[in-house]
Amino acid sequence: MNRPAAQATKLVEDDAVRVTRFDFAPGAETGWHRHGHDYVITAITECRMLLEEPGGTRREVTVGAGQAYKRPEGVEHNVINAADVPMSFVEVELK
Repeated sequence: MNRPAAQATKLVEDDAVRVTRFDFAPGAETGWHRHGHDYVITAITECRMLLEEPGGTRREVTVGAGQAYKRPEGVEHNVINAADVPMSFVEVELK
């Protein structure tokens, strides 16, 4: 399936962290990627995400506006906006 790409805007990068804002149109995706660092996501808007994971697994997760979660280095997935409205979050990678 050919989806639009999410917009990634680097906000901060130094020796300790990389901070990136991601903005998704409805149906937009990050593309497959593997996280090289532990990271924290904070939702700016409500984020209804479809996560495609290795082995063909797909699951939907909703993160409320202002909520955050942390994941370890090595997570591999494609993140898709599963809602019919735009979504945005900020990702902080811990180097």
